[in-house]
Amino acid sequence: MRSELLRHVTRIVVKLGTGILTDEAKRPDWGQLTQLVAQVAGLRALGHEVVLVTSGAVGAGMGVLGFTKRPTTLAELQACAAVGQSRLMATYERLFEAHRLTVAQVLLTHDDLEHHERHLNARNTLVALLQRGVVPIINENDAVSFTELRFGDNDKLSALVACLLPADLLVILTTSDGLMENFGTPDARLLTRVDAIDDRITAMAGGTSSATAVGGMATKIQAARIAVRAGIPLVIAPGRRSTVLAGILAGKDEGTLFVPRPAKLKGRKRWIAFFHHPKGTLVVDEGARKALRDRGTSLLVPGIARHEGSFSEGDVVRICDLEGTEFARGKARIGAAELSGEPRRRQEVVHRDDLVML
Repeated sequence: MRSELLRHVTRIVVKLGTGILTDEAKRPDWGQLTQLVAQVAGLRALGHEVVLVTSGAVGAGMGVLGFTKRPTTLAELQACAAVGQSRLMATYERLFEAHRLTVAQVLLTHDDLEHHERHLNARNTLVALLQRGVVPIINENDAVSFTELRFGDNDKLSALVACLLPADLLVILTTSDGLMENFGTPDARLLTRVDAIDDRITAMAGGTSSATAVGGMATKIQAARIAVRAGIPLVIAPGRRSTVLAGILAGKDEGTLFVPRPAKLKGRKRWIAFFHHPKGTLVVDEGARKALRDRGTSLLVPGIARHEGSFSEGDVVRICDLEGTEFARGKARIGAAELSGEPRRRQEVVHRDDLVML
């Protein structure tokens, strides 16, 4: 299954977590960074395009500024990120130069990926770098992006970058062997493959107690939801194993493989589904839910039981069933104010071309 699924992989996004980039003193682990760069260089030598999404800026800055645990205030987080990011990139540049590879720093915010023109420009820049043999190294622009520092994580960012390109494979390297069943018990075992992310899989994921990391396995499962829906396979694997990337590409049972949906979403659908903070919610009745899911129709006014939030024409909204479960997202063709008035009965609220089933 793995060999067949990964046979034609060319473009790979690799996410490096803080836990595999720093030592016990919260400083960059030079030996670990060296072996990770060597693995990426090995993939490049085989003709693969590789994009790195790196954590570690806040962690690298913490040691310099004397913090022993992750700061809690925005100003301190941004200070650590500002100091650490430059040190992190200097290290990557030196290590990749030893393999005669050029790197490029790309710092992103959520706004960069949500705004359509900036979204396309970011994609075009990354593709241009890859075509010229450069290894893009991406991080959240932590020094200015308060949303990421307070609530976000680079697991999600790596999934969004994979969708942006799109990539053929996303690999998240971490301190664990992958997703573990019965974690912390004598019956613990590695799940080598996940075909569907259901409640059982979600329940296996916990947070993190690390002083520098954000999210733990829970955010990796959230990233997997994005990747597999977009049609991109994802592997969560141990980042301290020096042959892990080569093993994954060889089809070996490294880490946990999340099997993607059969077909990749097109670029516009990916943009609607994953790159927005929805401005409101449309709750639809059962008939509308079935029509959207089974027949691929547009969402009309009569199918809406109620709406929530203050959204305008052109905003992305959540589409939920009567129990409040989100099953789709779409771009609204009329706003909340008009919907609260007397819209035409056959008026389209979300056209099927602007709607994505999740």
